[in-house]
Formats: sequence, C-alpha cells, structure tokens
Amino acid sequence: MTVPAALDAAAVRDALDPAALVEALREVFARGGVEAPERSHVPLDDRHEATLLLMPAWRDGDLLGVKVATHHPGNGERGLPAIHGTYLLLDHATGVPRAILDGTELTRWRTAAASALAADHLAPAQVGEHLIVGAGNVAAAVPACYAAVRDVGHTSVWARDRGRAERLVEELRGQGYAVHVADDLRAAVRRADVVTTATSATSPLVLGEDVSPGTHIDLIGSFSPQMVEADEALMTRARIVVDVPEARQTAGELAGPLERGVLGEEDVRVTLADLAGGREPGREEAEQVTAFVSVGTAAEDLAAAALVLRSREG
Repeated sequence: MTVPAALDAAAVRDALDPAALVEALREVFARGGVEAPERSHVPLDDRHEATLLLMPAWRDGDLLGVKVATHHPGNGERGLPAIHGTYLLLDHATGVPRAILDGTELTRWRTAAASALAADHLAPAQVGEHLIVGAGNVAAAVPACYAAVRDVGHTSVWARDRGRAERLVEELRGQGYAVHVADDLRAAVRRADVVTTATSATSPLVLGEDVSPGTHIDLIGSFSPQMVEADEALMTRARIVVDVPEARQTAGELAGPLERGVLGEEDVRVTLADLAGGREPGREEAEQVTAFVSVGTAAEDLAAAALVLRSREG
C-alpha cells in the first residue's frame, strides 16, 4: 500500500516561493488545461454560515487533487482561522496518492498569489499605499505575493479587532515591510492606491464613495452570496474582473446586484483568464477604478500543490 507524504503547514510554506506561485498561476490561467468542476457547497447549519467545500481538479496525464475545506466565520473569536482544509494529491493516470498537504496553508497562499496576478494587470504601476482589510491568514500572505508584481511603498492594515491588526503589523515588520495599523477604515481607503479585502464580512466594508480615482480594489474574502466586502456603489463604478465565471453567482458583491439588475452580464464578463491570456486588456487608463472579485478555484489549488510536490522532490 502506498503511503503518501504528509506535509504540514510549515512544509507547505517552506516549499512555496510566492513569486514562483504567481507565475504558476499565470500559466494556469493563460493556458488552461486543468479540469476544475464547480465546487460543492454544503451548509453545516441552518443559517448557512458554517460551510463544507469540496474542490476537485486534474490535469490529464499529470496530477489529480481534491481539497476538503470548512469555513466557520466565527472562528476569529475563538482565535482560530476561519478556513481549515486538507488537500489530497494523486497521480492522475493511476490514482496512486502522492501527498497529503495542509489545505489551509495551501489556500491562503494560492488566494494571495491569484490576487497578485490580477494586480499585475489591474493595479497602478506605482503603489504608494496598499491597504489590507482583515488580519487573518490570507491577509498575512498578501504582501509577499504583491512584492512579486509591484514595489509597494507602504502597507497599512485595518481589522475590526485592533489587537489582531497590531499582531499582523508586527509580523510583517519582522519580514521587513513598512507597515502600520490603520485606525480609520474610510480614511485609509481614501488614501490607498490598492485595497485588498480578506475578510468574512457580511456587510460592505469598502464604500464606493470613498474610493479615489485610479484605485484598484481586490476583493478576495467573499465566496458565497451571504458574504459582502464592498457596496453596490463601488461595483457599479468599477471595471470588474472575476477570477472564474461562477463568481457571478457565488460572490455576494455580484450575485445580489446582478439579480436586481443593478449590474448586467456585460459588466462582469471579463475573467482573470482573459487578462492572463491576453484576450482582454488590463488597466486601461490612469483614473480607472478596477475591482478584482475572487472566489477561488480548484485549478489554483492544484497548481500550488504541484509546485509544493515538485519543490520537495527536486
């Protein structure tokens, strides 16, 4: 019986170079070739808050993987990550298990890397101020991934729990980043060239009226219609790019406005694959407000897991 390698969070982190991961995702979105059925959402309570997610993906003749993940938005109050996951990586041709990876660590890095890939096409060339909204695991991975595509002058962190924001700021300072805690969210949004939200919010945090011309908004926390990080005023003002087509139905920032007719299908037609593949332009003018709406895809998980495996195997 084949016993797959078991890679914990530290092993996954050590094997993932942020810049290499951004490039691996660039290839996946530009060239395709990965089968990734829509993920299954299984509510774990009557309020549809806690959720089980199942995300398979494969590349013919290469690798097959499936992520089993849970999302418990109340975990921040327990001092725990909102998302926990396990990733099983197998040989596509034989089904032989190759590795079991910490899916939580894999998810946070591929999410941040996809965000950076989108920013490479959509963010201003000069990023003087990058605001990160949220102080969880995904937020902590964002600066390292952004560093692969932009020279960021300064980073600020805002979170509802100021103590968590302070801890993240200290962690990032230890990594060499110029960073401080933002106390006033709306004022921080007004100053920012790029805003990245990585939260489990169910009501808007970023308001369109606060966003300055030329700002790139990066919405990477929402993956269900109940989750919303930005208001309709922003979504109707921005040029929207989604990571995958199903974001139109599953991201709260889009599902509601589309259903009410506030947004039309033409407003949300551009995907990250369109940008990476050169079928659509990135930022079109300096004053344009852009918004990247990401719900995540199993293709990203597979690319990240493959990178970990090949790094470990040399």
